[in-house]
Formats: sequence, structure tokens, C-alpha cells
Amino acid sequence: MSRFSQFFHAYWKLISLLILILITVLSLTPQAELPVVAGTDKTHHFIAYAALIFAVAFVKPKQWLMITVFFFCWSGAIELIQPYVNRYGEWLDLAANTGGLISGFIVARAMAYICRATY
Repeated sequence: MSRFSQFFHAYWKLISLLILILITVLSLTPQAELPVVAGTDKTHHFIAYAALIFAVAFVKPKQWLMITVFFFCWSGAIELIQPYVNRYGEWLDLAANTGGLISGFIVARAMAYICRATY
């Protein structure tokens, strides 16, 4: 097993939890205006949720499907809560989050397959 693979197998829960906390804090912290960063808002949502699912999909524990559904529901809950904390909840954000979850899952599974095939 490669070091990359060993790392994710050892720390997938911690990685996922830290990314989930970071996404939640950044999504629910009230701001007067969005910070200026490269890319669009939807791109940021897509990347964040692809990163969130990556460790889970790479390791693919028995409960991977329940975790993925939880991430989707959490994403939807954040979008519903945002208007109450001076942010904008958008259905297109949820679509970008979902696209990120799906794409992150596919990339992680492909990488897991490559890691198994090369070691």
C-alpha cells in the first residue's frame, strides 16, 4: 500500500471532519461582501465538496453511502440556513455542491484503483 493510500486510510475521518467544519464555518459566517478570490462562487462550492468527499470515497468504508447522503443533506441545510445569517442561500450552490460530491467521488475511486494497481 502506498504512503498516499496509507495516509487516507489512517486519517479519512479526521480529514473529512476538518473539511466539513471549514465548509460550515465559511458558509455560515456573516460577511458584508464576499471576499475577492479567483474563480466563481459555484467553482468554490464544487471544489469544496469534491475535497469533502475525497477521503471517504478513497477509503470507501462500509457506510460510504450514508456519509455521502449526510454531506448532501448538510449542504442543503447550509443553503437553507444562510439567509438567516446575512448570507445568500441558492439552489445553484446546492447543484454545484452535488456536482462536487459526484466528481470528487469519481476521482477518488479512480485514484484508489490506480494506487491498488501500482502497489
